[in-house]
Amino acid sequence: MSANIEAFQPNEGKQLIIETSTGKYARYPVKTPIIKDGDDIKALLGELVAPYLEEGDKIYISEKIIAISQGRAFPLEDIKPSRLAKMLVRFVYKSPYGIGLGSPWTMELAVREVGRFKIVCVAIIAGIAKIFGKRGVFYNILGPQVRAIDGPCDYTLPPYNHYAKLAPAKPHEVAKELTQLTGAQTIIIDANDIGVNILGKPDKALNDEELGAIFGDNPLGQASEQTPIAIIRRIAE
Repeated sequence: MSANIEAFQPNEGKQLIIETSTGKYARYPVKTPIIKDGDDIKALLGELVAPYLEEGDKIYISEKIIAISQGRAFPLEDIKPSRLAKMLVRFVYKSPYGIGLGSPWTMELAVREVGRFKIVCVAIIAGIAKIFGKRGVFYNILGPQVRAIDGPCDYTLPPYNHYAKLAPAKPHEVAKELTQLTGAQTIIIDANDIGVNILGKPDKALNDEELGAIFGDNPLGQASEQTPIAIIRRIAE
């Protein structure tokens, strides 16, 4: 028998239950310590999540803590933005929901991740598309691994209010390993208040749109909640 999952309450201003086209789901947020480089995510799931799982549950986990544990988050002072990064960042839309590539530091990480030639080519294509009123081309071409690059915002918890980070490495492989550990399908997500991107999943057959709908209202929050993990449980009609 699993432990009492009712101990996990929804974050302030968030709902526990969501109804989607595939059914009704409870999203139980799991509070964790602040994750650091080298932390064992498997051990974390084993201690804080596994005792509460039931058959059919899923685990959603923020890509941010995977990336941090892999050493893919860097103090801003250790990132020296190139002239290319400083130039490209001037054309980036500044969203109120996250830095994204809207800082020289995060843009520099993108340049390093995909290469100077490719990022310049994509920037040119995106600039032409913008003339014709089409936005988001830059992120759409470079994909979720670049879209997940992020930097500090007003609500970022220390010490990561002075860090920028890449997306996690090999997220699908990580999702498979974590799924094997607990037996619950584990989904690595990049979520904020404007959308959800599925970065890692243990089975290619899983539908990204259906998975994303379960987290459509971002129940984990973006500030001091310290709940980067959620247990997802379908509610019987």
